[in-house]
Amino acid sequence: MALRDADSLAGAVKTAPTGARLVFVPGRFRELGYAFGASALVPLWVAAPLLVPALAIAALYRSGFVWGLFWVILGLTALAVALLVVGTVFTAPATMVRWIEFRPSGSAAQLVVARFLRTSTVAVADLRRVVVHERLRLGRRTSIKVVLHASRDRVDCEPGLFAPLSEVGTDLLIGWLTEQLGPAGVPVELQTEVQRNLLCPDEWWTPSEVATRWQVPVSTVDELAARHGVRAYGYTPRAAALTSPEAELTVYDPVRALEVAEAVRAERAGG
Repeated sequence: MALRDADSLAGAVKTAPTGARLVFVPGRFRELGYAFGASALVPLWVAAPLLVPALAIAALYRSGFVWGLFWVILGLTALAVALLVVGTVFTAPATMVRWIEFRPSGSAAQLVVARFLRTSTVAVADLRRVVVHERLRLGRRTSIKVVLHASRDRVDCEPGLFAPLSEVGTDLLIGWLTEQLGPAGVPVELQTEVQRNLLCPDEWWTPSEVATRWQVPVSTVDELAARHGVRAYGYTPRAAALTSPEAELTVYDPVRALEVAEAVRAERAGG
């Protein structure tokens, strides 16, 4: 997800009468509504390519067999929707952390963890560390969560869909958490997980995409890729397999290409 305003804690941090609050789910019932919607739409999305043609054929040819097949598919889809909705009812409220509150603000002695229907308290003295875990894909954040490691428990706090916390920069978030927990001596750490296994060749970059990232001519990409250890893969696209089997396309590992982009641009600028 792209960060629209990584330098702002607006909406992610709120000041309550009892302390400072870090908000993960701004609206619990709205979040539950999103989960219900996804539970209903996913099976329909999967079954639609089968349901629509079966309904059209059954209506056109009045085939009893096709009508029977249509009702079977529809029944399985309804069953899948029901199972997913029931699963959402039990799992979402149990795992959802709405907010954590540091009491008192600035020199917290305890953490209040608010879930969907209940709250619990964690003594700051029992916290061993707090970890901000961020996942990246091609330089873009795909997810972030705050993990509280207590002496006997672990609490995973993940932002809900469209939550402002999802867009907060890691440096700013770690700084704010350190401000709250620093007086108690609780370390705040950053763990970054980079997704490196991208589907080849569909998700690998073409020479023009690499040239755009590196800000170099396309003709120099092959040489620069070899110099900086960027893996290349040559293949014949399916569309050209029959008409032009000799037309080979080369694509490059986007993770490594992104890692060396700064070095290539600096090298280019230096002549």
